[in-house]
Amino acid sequence: MRVMAQMAMVMNLDKCIGCHTCSVTCKQTWTNRSGTEYVWFNNVETRPGEGYPRRYEDQERWRGGWRLDRRGRLTLRSGGRLRKLLTIFANPRLPSLADYYEPWTYDYAALTDAPLQEHAPVARPRSLVSGEPMKISWSANWDDDLGGSPGLEERDVVLRQVSEKVRLEFEKTFMFYLPRICEHCLNPSCAASCPSGAIYKRTEDGIVLVDQDRCRGWRMCITGCPYKKVYFNHRTGKAEKCTFCFPRVEVGLPTVCAETCVGRLRYIGLMLYDADKVLRAASAPKETDLYEAQLEVFLDPHDPAVVAAAERAGIPPDWIEAARRSPVHALISTYRLALPLHPEYRTLPMVWYIPPLSPVVDAVRDTGEDAEDSGNLFAAIEALRIPVDYLARLFTAGDPAPVDAVLRRLAAMRSYMRDINLGREPDERIPAEVGMTGEQMREMFRLLALAKYDERYVIPPAHAEQAHRLDELATECSLDRDGGPGMGGWGPFGETSGGAAPVAVENFHMLRQRQTADRPAGPSETRGRVNLLNWDGRGRPPGLFPPRRDGAGPGGTASRAGSGAAETEHRS
Repeated sequence: MRVMAQMAMVMNLDKCIGCHTCSVTCKQTWTNRSGTEYVWFNNVETRPGEGYPRRYEDQERWRGGWRLDRRGRLTLRSGGRLRKLLTIFANPRLPSLADYYEPWTYDYAALTDAPLQEHAPVARPRSLVSGEPMKISWSANWDDDLGGSPGLEERDVVLRQVSEKVRLEFEKTFMFYLPRICEHCLNPSCAASCPSGAIYKRTEDGIVLVDQDRCRGWRMCITGCPYKKVYFNHRTGKAEKCTFCFPRVEVGLPTVCAETCVGRLRYIGLMLYDADKVLRAASAPKETDLYEAQLEVFLDPHDPAVVAAAERAGIPPDWIEAARRSPVHALISTYRLALPLHPEYRTLPMVWYIPPLSPVVDAVRDTGEDAEDSGNLFAAIEALRIPVDYLARLFTAGDPAPVDAVLRRLAAMRSYMRDINLGREPDERIPAEVGMTGEQMREMFRLLALAKYDERYVIPPAHAEQAHRLDELATECSLDRDGGPGMGGWGPFGETSGGAAPVAVENFHMLRQRQTADRPAGPSETRGRVNLLNWDGRGRPPGLFPPRRDGAGPGGTASRAGSGAAETEHRS
């Protein structure tokens, strides 16, 4: 047993309203530089739909992920070293800009500089690539306007794999939103595809990153990633991808997309897994067995044998405790509610999803029946095969049984908790039908509906003994440093998106603490260091000048008075 730790995320799709706040805040934080105009580390897709980039799930075309060869060994779909060597200067398996979309802006000068005229001026779209006027015909969220429209079944890769009945009736049945980020897989095919070894998986938390200094722009990683979540910056000639907001995670803060999520649908936590079982799980003979195979890779942090092995592996005690309290572990392994996205790619993804129950509930309500009654919901799940088949193609490689089990647990929780909320005696037969107890169902309901901030995000901060190594990794991955390969600062490309070097984004409470505390704010209570960020300009911050023997500061009585006034104001 080789225990390792992995940061993971679970998203509850029943809560996503498609507001794209997560996409916008991620864009502002990570991809607001020149060359990344078309890049969305986080995007929200409307399902059914083509996705972003277009039809990224068509691996017969893009050759992403892994497959089993004739001998049952795991190999890259895009080919081995010989094929990569032959195509290293001309890789044909890449989405074009049209598959993503051509980014644009608007000719705002036509509005601001327009003279007085009879008709209102119009700001026409202009390409951010060529600068020429263009007609907008596709973007990262285009499916949001086309969801449920006739003719979409020909362009949705998943929809074409299900029955004819589903393709003919889906527009009358269901539509839901699917937020997507990098999966930070246990078996990442992007890292295995990179000829220069620039993509690596951090050993301490499993986050997959790109070393910008080693990247040579071969773009094999884009082909190798089946989720198409690695992008090419044409200005720097480097690959870029979602970083799981590692500067925030290292200080115990959630990712930007999770922090700003309006629906509070994201959960972040730590998973312990056995690294020795990863290859065997990814090599499961049947695609429908991959979901259960990945579950066997995860370890129970409450098991004394696992705890002992984790301690021998150097995992800190507070990380083991965080794994015990992890909402991700509860949703994936304890309650068996979350499912992986496209496990048939054999990358063992670590961003999982709770499938939506809403299509089933809406279908029952449309018949005039009680949509909260457990009997009606269970019967609807068995009869309404349309959303279950589609969800199975997304999350369980086509096996409807796990999806059906998840929907039945969610339906049972809905009916069981309604009796409690209405003051009626709960029916204990409802949780028993799905293999749960009433107490388990109440705990599951609390986690899904009432969980507070520190329950949804259980993120252990990095340790002081890891700080030097993590700082070196951050330097390697930086996109904006002096002399580095990024677009900002005084690097070789000499361009920047403006202002000083960015600082890790903080939430409101930590920002307020930093501005008002009389000691350094943050997870580490380092002493003997002056924090000028807390200084309001009056008096003197503690530690700035050495103490004098007579107790007076450099400014004599005035300095002591100013310092005392500042301390009095702070206490008030």
